[in-house]
Amino acid sequence: MEQIADGMWMGRGTDVNWMLVRDGSDLTLVDAGYPADIARLEADIRSIGHDLGDIGAVLVTHAHIDHIGGLQGLLSRHDVPVLMAAQELPLATGEQEKPGSRSELMRMAWRPNVAMWLGRVIRSGALHDEPLRGAQTWSDGGPLDLPGRPVPVASPGHTPGHTAYFFPEHGVLATGDALVTAHPLTSAHTPHLLPSVFNASDAGALGALAALATVDADVIVPGHGDVWRGPIARAVELARSVPTSI
Repeated sequence: MEQIADGMWMGRGTDVNWMLVRDGSDLTLVDAGYPADIARLEADIRSIGHDLGDIGAVLVTHAHIDHIGGLQGLLSRHDVPVLMAAQELPLATGEQEKPGSRSELMRMAWRPNVAMWLGRVIRSGALHDEPLRGAQTWSDGGPLDLPGRPVPVASPGHTPGHTAYFFPEHGVLATGDALVTAHPLTSAHTPHLLPSVFNASDAGALGALAALATVDADVIVPGHGDVWRGPIARAVELARSVPTSI
């Protein structure tokens, strides 16, 4: 794992990231990778002297399989609160269809980069998107009473209830897929939006950047790609200008 700040780390699954925040003996986990990434996640937790039982809560940026799939293995071994925005809950529980066009991705499978990526994520469980049981929403207003005192930042567009999480003490913003710094299907290695094929609303995704720009952060932990350090306003400026077609 990469240490972001004191008591904060970014880990990597199959072309996707998660984040761990420590306060004393308790951990907050932000996202959890694909179903098959649970072994990597557990190894990351052990590497900082903890185990799965030390996770006090899981924060979900959004309910796509590459961000909640690892919770299948986690919840089978450890009963832990899983928290997300109310607008995202129906996607996680299977009551509402998740945005993004799987059929369009399959039509692009003849492209080598798409075929290689699809192969990796299918092996990691991308086709085993089970409903998430027992997920909850947080109470509105102020920081959450969790390690790092995260502040939810509504950033819908990629999905209807997409949420970033701001950790004020360290100026760190976990942006999920509202703002990424790389993805196997794009050529950019700088802050940018994901291609339209993944988004519920392109206009919403652009609007989410305005919400992120208001946060007093200078470290971005994205859902995909490397950590980005610098003013959030600059990251948003870049994301608005970088083409994101596949």
